[in-house]
Amino acid sequence: MSAGDIAGLIAAVAFVALVAFLAVPILKLGKLIDDTRGTVQGVTQETIPLLHEVTTTVTTTNGELERVSAITTNVQQVTTNVSALTALFAATLGSPVIKVAAFTYGVRQALSGRQPSSGGRRRRRS
Repeated sequence: MSAGDIAGLIAAVAFVALVAFLAVPILKLGKLIDDTRGTVQGVTQETIPLLHEVTTTVTTTNGELERVSAITTNVQQVTTNVSALTALFAATLGSPVIKVAAFTYGVRQALSGRQPSSGGRRRRRS
């Protein structure tokens, strides 16, 4: 064996050692990538049912909000109708009732002036 053969053999052994030294981090990186892929698949499998549940919840909530909107509209219509009915009642019966009340008040005042008061002095009839 010549010096060149020995140098080639040393270079080949060094190259094999370098490849073995670099193979360890590459294998660890491959394992890390596999773990990351498994984690992503797990998250995907957990997230998809959650998204379906959220979609169902939002759909149900929208339906309930539409019902509440219909109820609110009906309450607004009832309020408008009651307001109109109250105005009609006040216009139709309000004025005559006030006139009757004023008339009865006047009659009571007129009659109380003729009759003796219950708490004061009474006049004797002769």
